[in-house]
Amino acid sequence: MKEKLHPFHVCLLVFMNQAGVVTFFLPRMLAQYMGYNGWITLLLFSAIACCNIFLISVVYRLGKGRSVFKIIEQSLPKLVVFPLYSLLIAVWTLLGCMVAKQYIMLFQVFVFPTTPPMYMKLLFDIVAYSLIIKGIYNISKAATVFFWMVIWTLILLLFFIRGFEWVNLTPFFFQESTDVIAGGLSIFSAFLGYELVLLLFPYVDSKKKGFMKAVYIGNFLTTFTYLAVSLTCFGFYSFKQLTKMKFPLIDLLAYIRLPFLERIENIFIALYLVSSLITITIYIWAAVETTQSLIPRANKRWITGILVCLAFGVSWIPDVLSEVELWLKYLGYMATGIAFGLPLLLIVILAINNGGKKLA
Repeated sequence: MKEKLHPFHVCLLVFMNQAGVVTFFLPRMLAQYMGYNGWITLLLFSAIACCNIFLISVVYRLGKGRSVFKIIEQSLPKLVVFPLYSLLIAVWTLLGCMVAKQYIMLFQVFVFPTTPPMYMKLLFDIVAYSLIIKGIYNISKAATVFFWMVIWTLILLLFFIRGFEWVNLTPFFFQESTDVIAGGLSIFSAFLGYELVLLLFPYVDSKKKGFMKAVYIGNFLTTFTYLAVSLTCFGFYSFKQLTKMKFPLIDLLAYIRLPFLERIENIFIALYLVSSLITITIYIWAAVETTQSLIPRANKRWITGILVCLAFGVSWIPDVLSEVELWLKYLGYMATGIAFGLPLLLIVILAINNGGKKLA
């Protein structure tokens, strides 16, 4: 009998998949797109994510814990299933690979400026491959260990209590906001990652409660982290400063001076390697699961190796950080569509099937 995921592990898996490199520049995005006191909109985006999680919980309840692939394949023709699965595989693989490339390029700029980024990306992908072939249960255990390596860094924000100026949180709300719709979609993509719990249905014990509650708690942890970082940046810097900074959180940490440690921001960036590693691992794991449903007889190790190699090949294309961010912008739009569209499609399928059974 296969071991089932505990809700605690699911909670931390969701958090580690959501919170990542975006934390470094999220305050700047909030200032640019949402204007004065833009950090407040994080509560709105978190609420939207909770609505999406509710849709996923409806799928889980109506489907009684069945795999989403079985639900789709039993109701839709292969003519529809093939392009749908192909889209999921492409988006999830590319999203994982570009998140990793973004982190590697950032890591190179601040820590190893003379090292070619693709060398580091190769090592990154080898570790991701090693985790993926071990299965989701071992991935969740790794995510739990990595969580404790990362979460303590929030304590560093306490260094800026004295420098926090309430006057920077002006009574103006959302003034000087620009491109709210496109910017809002980009900011909301920082919450993405929870939608992959759709693929965890067969790996949790459907007889025990707490699975979906764990997803909500994971999203809450992400929201709390984003709020803590963004509020600190909005209170420490002026609005104009925030809009001009590329990575406000890294610049903020550079102010910390300890007698036994220099450049603490570099250590902070290095620690977030594990968060990016979990992100690429989970997204490519999801793509592997989808591919195996599309080609049931295919060897899982071969599927994983092929997808990781394809992701590595594609990551050669964007060679500057701005290009990677552009890729992530459009991939984020597609991932948002999948996050809402896939549960809605499954709910319609299950509602029709359950209705048909009742009529029969």
